[in-house]
Amino acid sequence: MSLYPIPSDDEKRIEVLDSFALMDTAPEQEYDHIIQMASRIFDVPTVLISLVHRNRQFFKARIGLDVCETGRDVSFCTYAMMESRVFVIPDATKDERFRTNALVTGYPNIRFYAGAPLITSEGHALGSLCLIDPKPRLTFSDRDQRILEDLAAMVLERMELRRLERESETSRNKFINITSTSPDAIICANSKNQITSWNASAEEIFGYSKEEALGKPLDIIMPDSMRARHGAGLARVASGGTARIIGTSVNLTAKRRDGSDVPIELSLSQWNEAGEPQFGAIIRDITSRLEAVKRLKHAAEYDDLTGLANRSSLKRRIRQACESHEPLALLLLDLDGFKDVNDTLGHSAGDVVLKIVAQRLRESVPDHHMVARLGGDEFVIVISETVDPIKTSELASRLISIIEEPIEFDNEPIHIGASIGISLKSGPEDDSEQMLGNADLALYQAKADGRHLVRIFTPELRQTALKKGAMSSSIRQAWENQEFELYYQPQIKLSDGSLAGAEALIRWNHPQLGVVSPGAFLPVLEASLLAVPVGEWILRTACAQAAHWRQAGCKNFRIGVNLFAAQFRARDFAKSVEAALADSHLPATALELEITENIILRNEHRLMEPLHYLRSLGVGIAFDDFGTGFASLSLLKDYPVTRLKIDRSFVSGSERNKKDEAIVEAVAKLAVGFDLEVIAEGIETVEQEHLMQQYACDEGQGYLYGRPMKAIDFTRLYMTSATNRISAGV
Repeated sequence: MSLYPIPSDDEKRIEVLDSFALMDTAPEQEYDHIIQMASRIFDVPTVLISLVHRNRQFFKARIGLDVCETGRDVSFCTYAMMESRVFVIPDATKDERFRTNALVTGYPNIRFYAGAPLITSEGHALGSLCLIDPKPRLTFSDRDQRILEDLAAMVLERMELRRLERESETSRNKFINITSTSPDAIICANSKNQITSWNASAEEIFGYSKEEALGKPLDIIMPDSMRARHGAGLARVASGGTARIIGTSVNLTAKRRDGSDVPIELSLSQWNEAGEPQFGAIIRDITSRLEAVKRLKHAAEYDDLTGLANRSSLKRRIRQACESHEPLALLLLDLDGFKDVNDTLGHSAGDVVLKIVAQRLRESVPDHHMVARLGGDEFVIVISETVDPIKTSELASRLISIIEEPIEFDNEPIHIGASIGISLKSGPEDDSEQMLGNADLALYQAKADGRHLVRIFTPELRQTALKKGAMSSSIRQAWENQEFELYYQPQIKLSDGSLAGAEALIRWNHPQLGVVSPGAFLPVLEASLLAVPVGEWILRTACAQAAHWRQAGCKNFRIGVNLFAAQFRARDFAKSVEAALADSHLPATALELEITENIILRNEHRLMEPLHYLRSLGVGIAFDDFGTGFASLSLLKDYPVTRLKIDRSFVSGSERNKKDEAIVEAVAKLAVGFDLEVIAEGIETVEQEHLMQQYACDEGQGYLYGRPMKAIDFTRLYMTSATNRISAGV
């Protein structure tokens, strides 16, 4: 019994397939053109025209695959041709039918597959036009399926026409035999240019009945502009010359009875009767084909949602400009706050935002410049005239202002922003990838500097990126080699000097460099994919250590843990904190999460629910570096903050002055009004300690009490009989 489905008409189907005489034939340009178009439209590396025979499948056309056939037993197409619509496999490794298939477990490592069946007009499935990707695709829209079906129809048209041509090549009799059933117009004419045969399809296409057409000159279906050339060709053949288009297919324009034009594909055959040349023409109305080609061309060059040029057209335009040494500037625009729109209002709102942004860009950028959607919420403007950095920056700033205007959705305003990176063509060595890469680095800098900004690429940005890339690689290696360690800095009660807890701080023990300064690696770590797992490790390690110290006798010990912004983007963040507390047997009141204003501003919609939930458990929430930002006061009333941490810049250092002391006093009074605790960071001297006591700060942290240290040293210094008091100058 076969392990794959077999059509009930399989033998007849194979007989029909053989009649096309396509198995084991050489590649042909018309089929190759279709699969190349499909590869561009769907952005897949592999496209095949598969013809399924008795025990194998042959690839009449292929791109992205090194073999020309496989066994039928591993063929996805043998499943696809059983369907009436497109057969889609989002991820073959998760499909019981294919997960152990050799084409999945080995080369070409198929994950995504979509195949449109090639079904003849008689209903026989010959194979499929299929797309293959080694990466899974969770969605393949109705629009995508319609486009693939259009392409499959084009493949089948060419196959059917080839079969008709073969059947009509041998003699007039065979030619005439197929006239009654053919969906194409089949017309015969003699050397005198008179029509001698006219089938029903010819009547339908051209509007003349058989009785009206027979005996008439072929001129009745020819546009005036073609008649002289046709007459000259006919005269040449009648006098013994050769017909130039015999045995080929050509696209022409013909004329209907009502005078309108119709695009046709013409295949011409010739034979002799009684010494006289006779001609037979197979004519196909290709109006629908040309419309499909037009639709497919648009799909290959334009983004379906916004109508802007797509990534493929963008890269082609940049490449042309670089190759012709045109002046060129790229503005890479990324929306700020777009992900929050999708998360809170849904993808329909996100689509509305993208459409309106695209419309605003089109209306604001001169027509001779290209506006394209690179993907997601990224857009690119290509300026290909004299490039002026000042004018380009001014245009970018105007675009940001235009995008920031409210967008109405369901009678509610949506507010988003934008950041723009600019890349200017600096020399003949620049190419499309480098130009886009430079713009991306400038965009990254614009976001790092605060968003809603414009930045122009400079070579220094690339050097910085290279250093970050090297640092990122080193950080991953450090994580794998367990080179990270937590240090702990004591936090004490200013009223009596007793130990309140500690702040957990990550350190990197580099095998060659020693302990690496946090400022050298934390920004890169926080922006990397390791931020979530490393943040989870910090949380769990700190909770376990705090639980150990509480069991050792410091019963009211509290641990402070800094959070990465990426941790809030994980949907189960609050649950992960709850699990860490449960696994370490640490009371929720013994944990204080430290967050900065930047984290709040970048994750405002995601933060509220998990923070309120954690606060309801008893977890403390400390607002770190308080006083250094802009929105701090307005955020206090909305977030479940329990403690303010006064930044060290207001407490210690040679630049500290009376204004800093005024800020400390104001923060302390503000905390009283909001019923919050206050801890001062950076206390280095007894004088500073006394000053913080004067301003009613509850706790202190700094070198006066201890530097960040390993857990073993913290235990030795503070987990003793003197646990409850820490003298100044430790």
